[in-house]
Amino acid sequence: MAGNYRKKKPYSKTIIAGIFSVALYAVLLLNQDIINWYFGRGGVYAILPIITALIFSFVHGAFTDNFWTVLGVEAKKKKEVK
Repeated sequence: MAGNYRKKKPYSKTIIAGIFSVALYAVLLLNQDIINWYFGRGGVYAILPIITALIFSFVHGAFTDNFWTVLGVEAKKKKEVK
């Protein structure tokens, strides 16, 4: 029966991504002085805030995607125009 097919909800992925996201924020907030010192040095160190933003974006995005999937919120699918 094709109509009764359900996707398995990613509970474990959501929990793992959530824990990793909280850990990243904890490291950032608990080490503000060191992070500000490196980020403010300039030169080659100017890439560090960009890399940090990309890492946070990726981890938070993975958590958010799985979170909404677990709640049952999915993107609306477009109809094909003929």
